[in-house]
Amino acid sequence: MTYKIKWMAILAALALPLPILAQTNGKAVVGKTYADSKEYWPERARAPKDAPNVVWVLLDDVGYGASSAFGGLIPTPTFDSLANVGLKFTNFHTTAICAPTRAALLTGRNSSRVHEAGFSHKVLSFGFPGWEGKIPSDKGTIAEILKSNGYNTFAVGKWGLTPDDDITDAGPFDYWPSGKGFEHFFGFLGSQDDQYRTHLIEDNTNVQPDGRHLNEQITDKAISYIDRQQSAKSGKPFFLYYSPGATHAPHQVPDAWRDIYKGKFDKGWDWYREAVFEKQKQLGVIPKDAVLPERNPNIQEWAKLSDDEKKLYARFFEVYAAYLTYTDHEVGRLFAHLKEKGLSGNTLVVLIIGDNGASKEGSDDGDIDQPIFGGNVSAKQRLAYNLASFDKIGKPEGTEVNYPLGWAQAANTPFRYWKSDAHSEGGTHNPLIVSLPKGKQASGVRNQYSHVIDILPTTLEVTGIASPATLKGIGQDTIQGVSLAYAFNKADAPSRHTTQYYYIFGSRSIYKDGWKASFAFEPKSGLLFNNYSVENPGSNDWHLYHLDADFNERIDLAKKYPKKLDELKALFDSEAKRNSLYPLITWDDVIKKGLQLRSQQQQTNKSH
Repeated sequence: MTYKIKWMAILAALALPLPILAQTNGKAVVGKTYADSKEYWPERARAPKDAPNVVWVLLDDVGYGASSAFGGLIPTPTFDSLANVGLKFTNFHTTAICAPTRAALLTGRNSSRVHEAGFSHKVLSFGFPGWEGKIPSDKGTIAEILKSNGYNTFAVGKWGLTPDDDITDAGPFDYWPSGKGFEHFFGFLGSQDDQYRTHLIEDNTNVQPDGRHLNEQITDKAISYIDRQQSAKSGKPFFLYYSPGATHAPHQVPDAWRDIYKGKFDKGWDWYREAVFEKQKQLGVIPKDAVLPERNPNIQEWAKLSDDEKKLYARFFEVYAAYLTYTDHEVGRLFAHLKEKGLSGNTLVVLIIGDNGASKEGSDDGDIDQPIFGGNVSAKQRLAYNLASFDKIGKPEGTEVNYPLGWAQAANTPFRYWKSDAHSEGGTHNPLIVSLPKGKQASGVRNQYSHVIDILPTTLEVTGIASPATLKGIGQDTIQGVSLAYAFNKADAPSRHTTQYYYIFGSRSIYKDGWKASFAFEPKSGLLFNNYSVENPGSNDWHLYHLDADFNERIDLAKKYPKKLDELKALFDSEAKRNSLYPLITWDDVIKKGLQLRSQQQQTNKSH
């Protein structure tokens, strides 16, 4: 009894709670009554003081030589103005196709590392870690990171990272934008959609489009999200991910815009390439001593086309150009609103002009309303059909509109090859513009090698936010990208992103310290695209380029430096293992799986 009294006296003297009466829960002290308890409220997450707003703009299917901001002949005054006051990164890379680029962008990690080596669509995803099409929780997105640090987060436009079976109002919503850190979303979940009859989603619900072009709708929605957030006067910064379906097929343009470039491209794609190449030199976005690669031997010389072909093909590109300029206009409307509200000065803007190179999906003759992955249609049949459907180009009735391959090559000036060609700069090399917030402004051309995974760490460094060890209690994988902030005020800073692999359904390459080894995939099936990206059909092999001296891959050094080629091939293997890329799934595997799924569906239909 005496011992108990002495022990209680000691506790009282130390002002400690009685062990038998109270316990701690975090920083709260929990006793049996309120009097012997102490409350604790975790402080809400707050962004760093004066943290800027963040706007990411990601366009779809735009080649390096399309926008006037990088020497293209398609006027993009909004992009030009951003480029003039900001930084133009001329050596920036994507993955060569949309879903892998978007997954890598949002997570700061390589696409197969976040299980998006292919797509989230059933026929383009596979039951292997790198290929399942579902971004894991330990690979948190930029939206999840910023939200956990006091930002409001919004996304509009194309998402492209939700498994097909999840796209219903019943979810599950884990792989919708709402499941990946975005508080509001308005747009579509797939990879391609009609610009007027869009399969629209608002937050977690399918909604009906209102008849206007999607560009206009997502811009209005983005502005409304920002205005609502600002009216709450929370003091929070915001993050907006603005990702239009433009300029992916179908190329559809409002009536007021469709004919603004009528007759402008009648000189054809050969003229376009040469004119753009000279403008790019003048702007300093390609080397002064650069040489334009020869026209792909499978692309016809413009001068030798028939009058009907010239008329048809020029119309395709007139509409595409109008589509890009119209998209620039809608982005400009967003930025004008930010300026009007006094928000533009303290906003970091990242503008990526294309999630891959210009699209090769329009075939030799262009496409109007036939499925991109349609069967074997002869060139003569397609040309006749397109001429008969000429008036549909650019209108809502043109449900698959995409230009001919000659224009894809022109829009990719100064590079060779096209979208989905992970072996080629034409598939992976896109313009990047960065406009910094007040107090951190910088401008000019930057030539450091960079990749889409670098945007997340760049954003974190500009906002003053550290990469988290955990998100929602889940330990986080390493961020693989490299912040580009080191180059903001030092134009000649050595590149810090020194190694990068690329792989899209058979096409592959590996970059290391200025050297690049590449392998173009030659499909056995004739059901998908063509072999125009394979330099030597029938005897296809690896190629080697020294990009520091030959940035657009004109001179193959494989035979001259076989040891360097072997070294890079071994590096590709180690990077593939490290990033869960194996097994290497090709377009032929996709076709085989697609035919199997179609057969299974036909059997199911018969049984019902």
